[in-house]
Amino acid sequence: MHDYEDVDMKKGYDKQLLRRLFSYARPYLGLIIISLVLLIGVVGAELAKPVLVGNAVDDIITKYDTMYSTVSKDTKGAVKIKDNYYIGDEKNKYPSAEKARIIYDETYDNPYFLVSGIDSAQINKLDKVKKVILKDGKYFIEYDNIEKEVTLLTNNEIKLLRQDHINGLLRITIIFIVVLIFGLLISYFQTILLNYTGQKIIYNIRNDVFTHIQGLSIKFFNNNPVGKLVTRVTNDTETLNEMYTSVIVNSVKSVLMLSGISIMMFILEWRLTLAIFLVIPLLIIATLLFRHHSRKAYREVRTKVAAINTFLSEHISGMRIVQIFSQEKRKMDEFSEANEELKKANLKQLIVFGIYRPSMYFIYVIGLSIVLIFGGNMVLEGTMSIGTLIIFIQYISNFFDPIQQLAEQFNILQSAMASSEKIFTLLDEDSKIENNENAVKLDKLKGEIEFRNVWFAYNDEEWVLKDVSFKVSPGETVAFVGATGAGKTSILNLISRYYDIQKGDILIDGHNVKDIDLNNLRSSVGQMLQDVFLFTGNVNSNVRLRNDEITDKQIKEASKYVNADKFIQKLPDKYSEKVYERGATFSSGQRQLLSFARTLAFDPSILILDEATANIDTETELLIQDALYKLMQGRTTLVVAHRLSTVQHADKIIVLHKGRVREIGNHQELLARKGIYHNLYELQYQEVN
Repeated sequence: MHDYEDVDMKKGYDKQLLRRLFSYARPYLGLIIISLVLLIGVVGAELAKPVLVGNAVDDIITKYDTMYSTVSKDTKGAVKIKDNYYIGDEKNKYPSAEKARIIYDETYDNPYFLVSGIDSAQINKLDKVKKVILKDGKYFIEYDNIEKEVTLLTNNEIKLLRQDHINGLLRITIIFIVVLIFGLLISYFQTILLNYTGQKIIYNIRNDVFTHIQGLSIKFFNNNPVGKLVTRVTNDTETLNEMYTSVIVNSVKSVLMLSGISIMMFILEWRLTLAIFLVIPLLIIATLLFRHHSRKAYREVRTKVAAINTFLSEHISGMRIVQIFSQEKRKMDEFSEANEELKKANLKQLIVFGIYRPSMYFIYVIGLSIVLIFGGNMVLEGTMSIGTLIIFIQYISNFFDPIQQLAEQFNILQSAMASSEKIFTLLDEDSKIENNENAVKLDKLKGEIEFRNVWFAYNDEEWVLKDVSFKVSPGETVAFVGATGAGKTSILNLISRYYDIQKGDILIDGHNVKDIDLNNLRSSVGQMLQDVFLFTGNVNSNVRLRNDEITDKQIKEASKYVNADKFIQKLPDKYSEKVYERGATFSSGQRQLLSFARTLAFDPSILILDEATANIDTETELLIQDALYKLMQGRTTLVVAHRLSTVQHADKIIVLHKGRVREIGNHQELLARKGIYHNLYELQYQEVN
């Protein structure tokens, strides 16, 4: 596997990676399409709001100078405006006439004046009248060298006059609120739907990664730190989740917004739009520079974060050693140095963003200035309305946000692609031990084991076992002894097929281990190691290991049989007592007794003991020896122990030296040979004395 920091960021856009990412999204393609359709609705609502505001300005608010020629008189001669709304408190307030007209002069606080007593021929002539003259407290207009008195309308009469405009403004306001609520609701459902889809996709990816990890060989775990694998299942998949639920949809939304705004601006006024697009080269240059420098800054931050996490993981796990050797100050200094490096990296990233965002705002101000200068002139020239200018001002504000978001989302997308490469690299790891096509399942193993000329190496041809041959009969207890590195533990690992051999054959009950179903094989072999691993949970769950076929009654019977029940009954919650990570609250002996109970509950045919009684106090060792004696009854047992006193009663002792079988026999036979076993025994006997 590649190291997390060694992934080539440029490879993040590999087509194969995209295809594999899409394969996880394919089952939810319908939901994704619905989400994108909803997104179009969200963008449509965003684009509609400025248009509604512009229309309100053009069609209603700026119609203050409308010349109302619909003014007429009723049958009684009273002047009225539309339907039954009359000017004046009394119907006969104003003189009757064939026609009446409203004149607007903005120089007055109340700018509306009524012209009455005119005929049809005079109506059109009044269109050119824009000025009302005040003389001796009265108001007059002049046209065709005629001076005619006009009547100033009151505020109530003006309100009545513009009632249609007020109603129209109310309608547009209601439409605006409806569009706003519609956009919010669509955005809500789209967000919920997309996040639901993203979580389903990540759930499947996370399951696939963990399932794959469970099937990998022991060799893989020996060569890869646990922290890195945890990062793959958690951090890297979460980065992909952000890509599926945030980056992709926001990027699509940004592209739709940019396209929609550009199209709308071209439709409204293409000349002004072309003038605004003069800032596009500045946008491209700023964005490319930001991408380049932000990528470097982001990678540096990620490297420093990884370094500080590695430091914390290592030293928190080894805090006991740090305290024993009084290294707190030194380690604190080392941590402060790593922390300072992370701070500097974060500051560099902040500087990049701190320059980019004001730069984008400066370009936005330039674009806004272009709108105000060119658009303002067009309004003054009468070639563009004020409402259109307002729409452009709102659109130009919304135009720069998507560009900034696209640039900032680039790093997240880049990180997600790098994470996907790491995840798929892990999924492509082929160091799995697979079942053969015609693997057989055996109901109950007898426990006969035979090695025939077995050669095995962990790396290439650095042989750990060389031409090893021996046979173990059902129910027999066989011990493996020898110096460190002789190959004892390797033999035990090969029996359960945690590794595959390069040469020779390993037979169990006459079947090659490669032809036996892997789960069937391993469930028939109970392994008890020196370092017992307990999971977070309780005593029951650590014996059962989520096998629901094992009842609470069977757990208690197994615990009593191996002497574990004695200390369990003294616990406050007995079998429900909480177990913390690695069983930190239990002694080594207690953990070992729990492992015996676990093994007995699963009822294996073959027992493997690898230094199972090492580092145990004398009293607990007696309990363990008694438990072992009970466990070994009727089972084939393979034992590895450095203390030869613990294997003296074995039916057969196999002596290994530098990967080869040197001697086979029982304790007395091997001592009589005066060979390697005799020398090891004498050496330990001298050390004891």
